[in-house]
Amino acid sequence: MVNLLTVSNLSLRFSGANEPVVRDVSLHLHVGEKLALVGESGSGKSVLARSLLRLDREVIASGEIKFAGQSLLPLPESALRLIRGRRIAMIFQEPMTALNPLQTVYTQIAEVLVGYSAAAARDKACKLLLRMGIADAADKLDVFPYQLSGGQRQRVMIAMAIATEPEILIADEPTTALDVTVQAQIMALLSQLQAEQGMAVLFISHDLNLVRRFADRVAVMQAGQIVETAPTQQLFASPAHPYTQSLLAARPTRVAAPLPSHSPCVLQVRQLTHAYPVSRSWFRTQLKTVLTKLDFDLHRGQTLAVVGESGSGKTTLALALLRLLRVGQGGGSVQLTLNGSPALQLSALQGKALRQARQHIQIVFQDPFAALSPRLTIFDLVGEGLLVHRPECSTAERREQVIAVLQEVGLGDHADMDNILSRYPHEFSGGQRQRIAIARVLIMQPKIIVLDEPTSALDATVQQQILQLLVALQLKFGLSFLLISHDLAVVRALAHRVLVLKNGEVLETGDVELVLSEPQHPYTQQLLAASL
Repeated sequence: MVNLLTVSNLSLRFSGANEPVVRDVSLHLHVGEKLALVGESGSGKSVLARSLLRLDREVIASGEIKFAGQSLLPLPESALRLIRGRRIAMIFQEPMTALNPLQTVYTQIAEVLVGYSAAAARDKACKLLLRMGIADAADKLDVFPYQLSGGQRQRVMIAMAIATEPEILIADEPTTALDVTVQAQIMALLSQLQAEQGMAVLFISHDLNLVRRFADRVAVMQAGQIVETAPTQQLFASPAHPYTQSLLAARPTRVAAPLPSHSPCVLQVRQLTHAYPVSRSWFRTQLKTVLTKLDFDLHRGQTLAVVGESGSGKTTLALALLRLLRVGQGGGSVQLTLNGSPALQLSALQGKALRQARQHIQIVFQDPFAALSPRLTIFDLVGEGLLVHRPECSTAERREQVIAVLQEVGLGDHADMDNILSRYPHEFSGGQRQRIAIARVLIMQPKIIVLDEPTSALDATVQQQILQLLVALQLKFGLSFLLISHDLAVVRALAHRVLVLKNGEVLETGDVELVLSEPQHPYTQQLLAASL
C-alpha cells in the first residue's frame, strides 16, 4: 500500500515550555485507509492532528511530516494554504469556536466552494447539509451558528470539510456532540465518502465503539507517545500494552446515589413553550416551535436526565429555564423553591431580581472551551460570579474561595495553585476544562445545576472521574441536576429519572432503570437500539 502521510520522530512543544507535549511520534497513513488515534484527554491527540497542518503557531515541531512525498514542516505559509482545506481537510472538535459567529451557515460553506456561481454554491451547500442529515437544510443555510444545536453545528463543520473532496480528512472527535442515531449516520456517511473518493481518514475519538466499527488500524496514544499500533480487530481482541487494556476496560458505571425519601421539589415547570421566528421573505416571518408544553418536577438531590436526538430541543429547554433566550416567543411557568423561602416565579422575574435568582440555578455548558473566555485567567473565570453576586468580597477572600472550589473539583493541590490560577483555558486538557467549568458554577453555591452534555468530549476514563465528582458534589451540597445528554450510558450511570424529548415534545418519562430497560415508545426503543 502507498503511504500518503508519513510522520517520523515528531516532537512538539509549546513555545516557552521545556517539556514536549508530543514525543518521538512515528505513524503512517495509506491511501484510502482509515486510521484511528485514541487515548485519554490530554494525551496529545488534538495537538498532533493540528500540527500536521501547522495550525498552532505557538507549537515548535521537530522531526518530519511528509504528505504525498512532500515535507510539510519547511513549507512557507503560501504553499501550506494550497494544501489546507483542499488536499487535507479537518473537522475540528469544538465547532462553536471553529465557526465564525458573524457569518451565516451558507456564507461559511460557500467560502470553500471556489469557482462556483452563487446559485450553484447555494445548491451545493444545501445538498451537503441534506447529506449530513439536516432535514430543513434550506432554512438552516441562512441562520448563524448560535442558532443551531451542538450536533447541527458539528454537521455543518463536516459539510465544510468534505466540500472540496480532500485526499486526507482529519476528523477530530467528529461525532462528539451527536446523539447515537446521528452518530451512526455520520460514520456511515464518512465510510461511504471514503470508499467513493478513495479518501484517507485520520479519525481521532474517545468513543471506542465507533473506532471498532469504523477504523482499519488503531494507534493508541498516552502522555504524548504512541504506545501501540495494530489492526483494529487484533487490538480489540488482544491488546498488548497495559494502557490499551485499561482503555478498553473503561466504561461508565452506575454511580448515582439513592434519592432521599420525601425529597422536596425545588423546580416546577408547567406548560413551558418556545418558538423562534424563521424569515421566509422581507415581509413574512413564520414561527418554528422548539418546545411544546413541557411539564416536569425536579427534587432536591435528584438528577433528571433529558435525552433525545440533536435538535430535539434539549439545549433550548436549558436556556429557556434560565431565561437566556432573547430571540423567539415563549410561555409557561418556571417556579424555583428555596429552603424555607417563598417560591420564585422565574418566568415572571425581570432585571435585577432575575439576575439574583440565577445564582441559585447555574449551567455547565456543552463546550467548556467556548464557554470559558480565552482572555481571562482561571482565577478571573472562576471568581467572576463573585464579582456580580458578592461584590463585598475582597480580592483575598475571592482568591481563597476560588482555591477552595478548585480543590473541591479535584484540580491541583494547594502548592500548585499559583500556577493554576495564572493560566488560561487553552493550557488545560478537555477534562480539566470541564472541572474548571463545574468550579465556575459551584462557587455560587447553587441549588440546581443544568449539565448540558457534561462528558460528551471526554474519554471513558475521564468520563467516569467527572461522574463520580458530580455525585460527590451532589451528596455534599444537596444539589439537583438537570442532565442533558445523548449518551445513554452516562444517563444510566448518573440519573434517577429520564425524560425523552423529540421535536420539542415529551414522548416518555419515568424511572431511569424502567425507561431504559423496558422502553414503551418506539422512539425510545430506537435510541436504545442505536446506543447498543
